[in-house]
This record gives sequence, C-alpha cells and structure tokens, in this order.
Amino acid sequence: MQPTDITQAAPPVNPHPTPTCCYHSSLMQDDLILVTGAGGFIGGAMVADLRRKGRGSIRAADIKPFDEWYQTFPDVENLQLDLNLKESCERAARGARDVYNFAANMGGMGFIENNKALCMLSVLINTHMLEAAQKFGVRRYFYSSSACVYNADKQRDPANPGLKEEDAYPAMAEDGYGWEKLFSERMCRHFREDYGLYTRVARFHNVYGPHGTWDGGREKAPAAICRKVIQAKLAGTNEITIWGDGTRTRSFMYIDDCTHGVQRIMDSEILEPINLGSSEMVSVNQLVDIVEDIAGVKLRRCYDLDAPKGVMGRNSENTLIRSYLGWEPGIRLRAGLEKTYAWIHEQYVARDRTGHAVGCV
Repeated sequence: MQPTDITQAAPPVNPHPTPTCCYHSSLMQDDLILVTGAGGFIGGAMVADLRRKGRGSIRAADIKPFDEWYQTFPDVENLQLDLNLKESCERAARGARDVYNFAANMGGMGFIENNKALCMLSVLINTHMLEAAQKFGVRRYFYSSSACVYNADKQRDPANPGLKEEDAYPAMAEDGYGWEKLFSERMCRHFREDYGLYTRVARFHNVYGPHGTWDGGREKAPAAICRKVIQAKLAGTNEITIWGDGTRTRSFMYIDDCTHGVQRIMDSEILEPINLGSSEMVSVNQLVDIVEDIAGVKLRRCYDLDAPKGVMGRNSENTLIRSYLGWEPGIRLRAGLEKTYAWIHEQYVARDRTGHAVGCV
C-alpha cells in the first residue's frame, strides 16, 4: 500500500458526500464496533487487535482513499467518510455498540506547530461523533486525547518528574492541537453527565510502532529517527540532522501497549481522563543512541536549532492507571524500536526499489 501524501492538508469538504464502502454485511448493534481514523496508525492497529481478539463485527471509517490506509481487512466494513461532517458521523455510528474515536488532524511536532487551525478543526469530528453516538444509542464511547493537553509550565525541565492527570489545569495546553484535545475531553465529560453517554478518555503519550507514518511531515520522533538513520546508513553519508539540541525528553509508548490499554480503559470504571503512556523517559539524543545501536552505525550529529522542538520535558506519571488497572504500559523502548526499525527499513528499501512501499494489508 502506498503511503498517504501527508504533507498536504485535508481535501476540500464535499457538501453532499457519498460514502464509499469496500465491504458490506448485515451487522447488529449487539456486536458492531466502530473505529474512526481506521486508515491511520493507531486506528488501524486497533482494528487489527479487535479482530484478533474476536471482540465483535467491526466497521472502520477514515477520510483517506482505501489504497492509502495503513491496514485494511476483507472481513471489516471499511468506509471512506469525511467525519468532519455530521451526516458522515451519523452514517458511521448508526447501529454501533461501541465507538473508538481516533480520527483527528495530527502528526509530529513539525505538523502540529505549522497547522494549528487544521488541528483545531478536529473538534468537528468529536462534536459530531458524540452527537451521533447519543442519537443512535451507542453504549460506549472512547476518545483518544493527548499529553499535549498539559500545562506548558509543567514541562520546562528536561528532568520532568512525570505529568499527573491534574496537571492539565490551570489550562495552558499546546497551542492548537492541545487546546482542541482539552476541549473535546470536556465535551465527553458533559455528554456523560448531561445525557448519560458512557465515555472514556485516555491521554496518549507519543505512540510509535510499525504500520504508521514514517515520512512526509506527520511522522513522530521514533519513526523520523529510524528513517534518518536508515537513510544515512544506506546512502553512506554517516550524518543525521536532529531537531533542537537533543536534550529535550519524552516517553514513547509502543503500539501494542496502546491498543491493550485503550481496551482496558474502555472496560473500566475510570471516569476522568487518564494517562496512557510509558514512564521510560529518554532524551532525543538517547533515542538516537538506541536507533544507531540497532542499525550498527555511529553517525555525526547536526543540530537544527531553528526546527520545531516542543516542550523541554514530558513524561507519563502512571500512579493513577496502576491504581485503577494494576497495569501500565511496560514494553521497553529498545524492544519496540527494534520492531519499528525493521518495518521502516523494509518500507524504505521497497520504496527505493519500486517507487512505493510494500503493502500493509
């Protein structure tokens, strides 16, 4: 499957959309699960995991054409829908028992800093999906929020002790993307309080892994570093450009921990937004160290101090999720990066050889 041209903005809204479907079956509310953003990284992984676990019949929706989805499955009802539109959300939610809402305009720090208005427009997706869920009697609704909701003043130290859920207020979220996520969290809360809709919210901390964006402008740090190391190794340049000075810190959660955690949170009694992330914090320089070691190279580092950099330090504080679930994301960064590097290497080599990456279906 050829990767999406993710350097472009979303296509213009069609005022009279006709949903496209590559599969149809008679599905009952007793077992139908809707996954939005299913053509993307996390949504596609969620569909794959729900299938493996036999959780129910699945409907997958995304704005992208099917040949740009990272994962598709023949036994899933796949719909190409613009979920910015109310009628599209109603088409997607009709008959669903559970909704997992991952659809959003988002990407790595470069995309977030340069597309604030586009990120804010994702509020239309969650607004219309909540309305559709209420209208059609959806039993359970999950919303994927982000650590970008946290107060910037809590993230000025690279030695971040970990962001607690309470640190989102007083509000000083990431401009654009973070504010939309914080607002949408509140919408989920009020739909639960005012209308009795079962809602669950998790704040993701930097999810990474195979079958995701690795080039084009929306990729996040682990995928970008893997691609740059692969490129330097194969081209023999022995040089890598790093955004910032390499001292900023983050924690990164492998995709399998993410999908497992989402389902546990959906099945839980957790009413408030909760962290879903690894507490294994590393600097960008340490992230590069790990990927270099996996690749068996040592590169000269060039630091681009004018590139988008984000906050100084961000880490997931997991006391609350451990107290609720007796569990927290635990896949070590090295183990996850080995799998991610291998997958991106395969994609990179295939693109160099044939002009497009290998299929992901």
